[in-house]
Amino acid sequence: MSKIFLINLASVLLFAFNATANQLLVPMDDAQKNHLKAYGVAYWVLQHQQEVDWLLNYRGGSFGFRQTPQFEEELRARGISYAILSDNQYNIILQQIADPDANMEVMKLEKVPKIAVYSPKTDQPWDDAVTLVLDYAEIPYEHVFDEEVLAKELPRYDWLHLHHEDFTGQYGKSGRRHQSWLKVQQQESQELASRYGYSKVTQMKLGVVKEIKAFVAGGGFMFAMCSATDTYDIALAANGVDIVDAMYDGDDVDPEAQQKLDFSQSFAFKDFEVYLSPYNREFSSIDNQRRERGLYEGEDYFSLFTFSAKWDHIPTMLTQNHEKTIRGFMGQTTAFKKQYVKGAATIMGVSEEAGEVRYLNGSVGKGTWTFYGGHDPEDYWHMPGEPPTDLALYPNSPGYRLILNNILFPAAKKKKPKT
Repeated sequence: MSKIFLINLASVLLFAFNATANQLLVPMDDAQKNHLKAYGVAYWVLQHQQEVDWLLNYRGGSFGFRQTPQFEEELRARGISYAILSDNQYNIILQQIADPDANMEVMKLEKVPKIAVYSPKTDQPWDDAVTLVLDYAEIPYEHVFDEEVLAKELPRYDWLHLHHEDFTGQYGKSGRRHQSWLKVQQQESQELASRYGYSKVTQMKLGVVKEIKAFVAGGGFMFAMCSATDTYDIALAANGVDIVDAMYDGDDVDPEAQQKLDFSQSFAFKDFEVYLSPYNREFSSIDNQRRERGLYEGEDYFSLFTFSAKWDHIPTMLTQNHEKTIRGFMGQTTAFKKQYVKGAATIMGVSEEAGEVRYLNGSVGKGTWTFYGGHDPEDYWHMPGEPPTDLALYPNSPGYRLILNNILFPAAKKKKPKT
């Protein structure tokens, strides 16, 4: 058999395949039966060396990828709504998205993000919304904590979630509420601090914060919720300043601590007052406290902004949703007062009624960070020790979708800025 014949045969077969090729469309509007698991399938398809189109602002931020029996079987197994489209039908959608007057864009997802969750390895009195939704969506991740961060292992990962941690070294100001947990945490943290040459846990936590900042500046993606948001920025601003009472670190606070804060070092917040009393449940004036908000369950909502899909790729990806009004939810840090948010930060979700920001994003060096206020998007008053939320009851949660938008964000191919 001649080489020319084999080449021609291969060309015919390739043409025949392309002529009959189909695309799978995973809608992310109200037609979708399970929004959360749809993100997991998008991740799974990437794991199988297949690109995914994220159709920004098209039917709630739908996904598209090449049809194969394997991909179809996985969609059915996970209970995800989908449609089979011919290449011609799919190209019509792409043409609609490409229209200069349409606020839509195609974002190519190419890379499988390697995900780390910063969390203590010992038992703790609360759970974490991010690990809950990662497990439910069947997206793999690894745990890291202070030891891995100080050992400079973060560059192994693309995406880092900060658990509901207190980076000021005050253990969430939980001294009187969780005595047994606090004693275990203090002992473990003090031993680790000593091993790495720190005289106090607060100094070690600052070292962790600086390593995370270097990770972001080097191109990493950081996502934080609840108290991991404001305490991270407080620790950066208080670099070298003692803001921790003797109850937690054995010596008194610096009486001039407030005047010594350096807000140029923080990611998102400026000009805030740090609360030095160990008995004040709040860390600073950043958090819009319960008594100040004037909102109660049933009337607590925040709105997502709409961005230009063709110009503002990052906030557009991070706000993809089938709903633009999201139910609010509480946390040790619930929301951020607008007056303390830096001008360079991109505000993505607000409650105008309460004058607060719930969801914001920014960049440091080559990387990005996202802060999301509150603890559990589907449990308004989730308290320590309560059973974790069963996400099988909330497969279409718009609040949890915001978390998963951030998970897929590092998979996107960077587009050149339009000029």
